[in-house]
Amino acid sequence: MRIGELASRAAVSRDSLRFYERLGLIRARRSANGYRDYPEESLQALLYIKTAQHLGFALAEIGEQLETLWSAPDRDQAVQELLTDKLQRIEQRMEELAALRDELHQRLASGCPLQPRPR
Repeated sequence: MRIGELASRAAVSRDSLRFYERLGLIRARRSANGYRDYPEESLQALLYIKTAQHLGFALAEIGEQLETLWSAPDRDQAVQELLTDKLQRIEQRMEELAALRDELHQRLASGCPLQPRPR
């Protein structure tokens, strides 16, 4: 399918498609006249990319995951594992941020907030 049709069906701009192609997230064949021709599965890949971005995945992460997902014997299970891993990393980061918040509160309450803490 041509770039305009894919952009319309995926609700993304043509520039976004070109950007994703430069990153290797999607691929197009070139016709004799130089037009991009995207395979039908590009639409599914774009919908995954948009959803993954919405769920907090960076494009670099998505790029690393895409090939694994498409070649997985059980794609649903593979997605489940990716989401579980992402959730664990988010929860770990939230714990780290909570500890940092607590330390900042303690330092603000002390007389000298930048005084090094004893270890």
